[in-house]
Amino acid sequence: MTQQLLNDLTQWVGDDLAASATGDLGTANADTRTQQRIVRRLVTNPGDYIFHPEYGAGLPAKIGDTADIPAIRGLIRTQLRLEEGVSQNPEPQITVSSITNGIAVGILYTSSVTRRPVSLQFNIDK
Repeated sequence: MTQQLLNDLTQWVGDDLAASATGDLGTANADTRTQQRIVRRLVTNPGDYIFHPEYGAGLPAKIGDTADIPAIRGLIRTQLRLEEGVSQNPEPQITVSSITNGIAVGILYTSSVTRRPVSLQFNIDK
């Protein structure tokens, strides 16, 4: 089965499950599914998933330390290689900058599902 046919529930990290227009549980597929998975992977601490202890980048744990922007960008790049919805050719473009009490992340990648460029921006703060 191709990833394009798979659905996840619509749920962004930190939010509740979302309802569909008909009141059922909402589903996310294609690029929205990949974006949800990227954010989840980047904010999950390694060891939080008992059956997948290596899963996650743990970016929230980096907040409060002196931001090592090149190291954070490298960590994000490594994690993006693990997401099947992110094409590695061309290589994703990643920007990371310090903000008050956190970091701002920007990712521009080509979707392996739709073959279109996708832009994802989010902040991680305390």
